[in-house]
Amino acid sequence: MSTTTPGPRETRIEEGAVLPRTRRSFQGWLLILLVFVAGAASLAIELSASRLLAPYFGTSLFVWANLIGLILLYLTIGYYVGGRLADRYPRATVFYGLTTVAAFLVGLIPLISRPILGWSLSAFATYSVSVFYGSLVAVILLFAAPMILLGCVSPFAIRLSIQQVGRSGRTAGQLYAISTAGSILGTFLPVLWLIPSIGTYRTFFTIAISLLVVSIIGLVATRTSTPYFPDEPAKGKGPDKSLLTLLLLIPLLFAAFSQQGPIKPASGTNGGGVLIAERESAYNYIQVVRVGNEMQLILNEGLGIHSIYNPDQVLTQGPWDYFLVAPYFNRPPFTPDKVRNVAVIGLGAGTIPREFNAAYGPIPIDGVEIDGTIVDLGRQYFHMQEPGLNVIVQDGRYFLQTTTRKYDEIGIDAYQQPYVPFQLTTSEFFSEVRAHLTPTGVAVVNAGRTNKDFRLVEALAQTMHSVFHNVYIIDTARFANSLVIGTNAPTALANFQLNTANLQNPLLHSIAQQSVLFGNMREEPGKTVYFTDDRAPVEQLIDQIILDAVRNGTE
Repeated sequence: MSTTTPGPRETRIEEGAVLPRTRRSFQGWLLILLVFVAGAASLAIELSASRLLAPYFGTSLFVWANLIGLILLYLTIGYYVGGRLADRYPRATVFYGLTTVAAFLVGLIPLISRPILGWSLSAFATYSVSVFYGSLVAVILLFAAPMILLGCVSPFAIRLSIQQVGRSGRTAGQLYAISTAGSILGTFLPVLWLIPSIGTYRTFFTIAISLLVVSIIGLVATRTSTPYFPDEPAKGKGPDKSLLTLLLLIPLLFAAFSQQGPIKPASGTNGGGVLIAERESAYNYIQVVRVGNEMQLILNEGLGIHSIYNPDQVLTQGPWDYFLVAPYFNRPPFTPDKVRNVAVIGLGAGTIPREFNAAYGPIPIDGVEIDGTIVDLGRQYFHMQEPGLNVIVQDGRYFLQTTTRKYDEIGIDAYQQPYVPFQLTTSEFFSEVRAHLTPTGVAVVNAGRTNKDFRLVEALAQTMHSVFHNVYIIDTARFANSLVIGTNAPTALANFQLNTANLQNPLLHSIAQQSVLFGNMREEPGKTVYFTDDRAPVEQLIDQIILDAVRNGTE
């Protein structure tokens, strides 16, 4: 049997396999660039998807599990399909064609998702689990086609790049390393820059355009240059049809730079209100809504009002009012002058400091808020300019761990209803809170509930009672909330009426009367530790509450 000596541009490793030279050309570098961009796109899409869903479904573990699980399923399918396609059609034109289609489909996600996300709003109005979960899955299914195509990239690139069987492991390792490096960029770029700067929708368009531009360059280069990859056919002399893909840039660029309008309708009370401002920060989707004379702050899925400002009155009838009277469970006589400084974890737009300032004067208040965008909106729309307020943009638990100050009251209003940060519910956290209280200091937690289901309130109260001497609960007049109050010193329920009976301040007197008459004030006798840093099934508990509320058709 005769053999042929390999030429300068060929390497023969087995009969019938003619491979190109090992020196990397422009097309080789272009393939590496596309692998990097595709790796960045896959993680950027996943993180952007979480922000696309947050205004409608929140950011709970339930939502994250569905999102991550299904996207991993799509990528798994893509790896398998990509390997099969690469063996059957080992041509660069097919490779770049797949990523071109993927780019266009990524650009369609924010456009197609809008009506589906709008449909999800009816789930909360009708208490329909099927509509809620169906709309969530429907939106995540939008990512199926582009993520499957992006999953095809790595196996296809390996097939095109392998020039010697003896170097296949090194080639595969290099390409997976490049893809992972892209994924690292895709993890931080949307979170730290793109989403806060240009919003979720335009982030999707940016991802799509970046992927499309590299894909088009690859198609043009493959069409116009000497074949570099194995099995790549010679180019014909006909018109370059790959240039037609440039037309895909037109709708993507138009969508990226056109006016999008609000992400979703106003979510305020009494039918929604008027949307005044809308922001996407690194932590939240934020709405400022005007309802009558009130300015309301709404976060993420919009199931709770997080701050209220009414220029015509101080009290809101909501949970923020009750923070003012929490210290009066202490032994009598306890007078207003004993409330000298306060910390608020979960400052929001400043409703609690505003009320404290009106009731107690300009006392020092440390307001801790993790989201700087909320602080900016509070100053712009909620008159958050109290003279004694010291705003600290920081995580609340980290703040307590790093400060040496002690307070007469520490208020925790950082729960983003219906879901709450587990690290602010644990016995370890409440121990940290108690360590920063004065001898007569109190810790106050604003907790959500339904009209009939108090399981979360009771679990928090019993966890707090494992740390504090006494724990009390007051139900609020407006909204389905309860205040859970832990006292640093031994106290009694009867102290409250004794201390508040002769209050001269009309704001304090009004709230105290409201608490006594309609707050169903009670002491929590249990001391069961439900939540610890190691185990805090708070989201599972809340899911059960929501499902029971849906099943019974109650709020």
